[in-house]
Amino acid sequence: MTPFIKAENVCFSYNTGEGKKIEVLKNVSFEIAKGEFVAVLGRNGSGKSTLAKLLNMILVPDSGKIFIDGKQISADTMTEDDVYEIRRKIGMVFQNPDNQLVSSVVEEDVAFGPENLGIPSEEIRKRVDDALDEVGMSEYARHSPHLLSGGQKQRIAIAGIIAMSPSCIVFDEATAMLDPSGRKEVMATIERLNKEKGITVIHITHNMSEAAMADRVIVIDGGRVAMSDVPEAVFSDVGKLRSIGLDVPQITELFYELKKAGLDLPDRIIDAGKGEDALLSFFEKPRN
Repeated sequence: MTPFIKAENVCFSYNTGEGKKIEVLKNVSFEIAKGEFVAVLGRNGSGKSTLAKLLNMILVPDSGKIFIDGKQISADTMTEDDVYEIRRKIGMVFQNPDNQLVSSVVEEDVAFGPENLGIPSEEIRKRVDDALDEVGMSEYARHSPHLLSGGQKQRIAIAGIIAMSPSCIVFDEATAMLDPSGRKEVMATIERLNKEKGITVIHITHNMSEAAMADRVIVIDGGRVAMSDVPEAVFSDVGKLRSIGLDVPQITELFYELKKAGLDLPDRIIDAGKGEDALLSFFEKPRN
């Protein structure tokens, strides 16, 4: 089956303005299936956000190929309409929700994207109502978005993307500026969009517990794909992640240290509930 997103040997460099270039991505290749939930991890400066911007043509690769829904995207061959179509398919939610809010009324903000796509008014009304309902913000339709909490603002930003009917949403550090309550709200929304609506999700994050919720984790290090596997496999390689400068979920760290101390515990524990069950089972075992 054709992957929904495919990157082949993608390279990208930023110009410094002094005739020099800083190479950020180096021969990056990966595939993402339609409906998949993929977390992207990496240290600051590893190229994660650059990769996100390449997927909907905010940036263009120096070399290599990117395919979206089977079609290669290229600045040389694509028309303006083609670019709009890519950006409709690949929605972006950024770190600071205030930077994405453009209107003084929530429902007008959510309608902004569909209006720019030239969608008829009756359809926009339905999309706005459906999108606000999807993120649990219908009761705030007539409120000012700037008076809402950080988590609520981010859900409004997500509603604005949903209203454009994307096939995929890229969340670029979308929970980084939120408190624990706001992060929980947004992650619940992301999971629901993926599991219930079938929207492909790419979640760029520094939060290991959030990454553990994904179907697959891609780790970027020094502009290259260093790891790509299910969360249980990626986070079980604690030594490699530490060498890259990344942490692991707290429960994984606990089991790693306990196993180093000699306890006979299972591998690949990334979920707190499963970790609790494994510890209870261990201590309930009869001892000789």
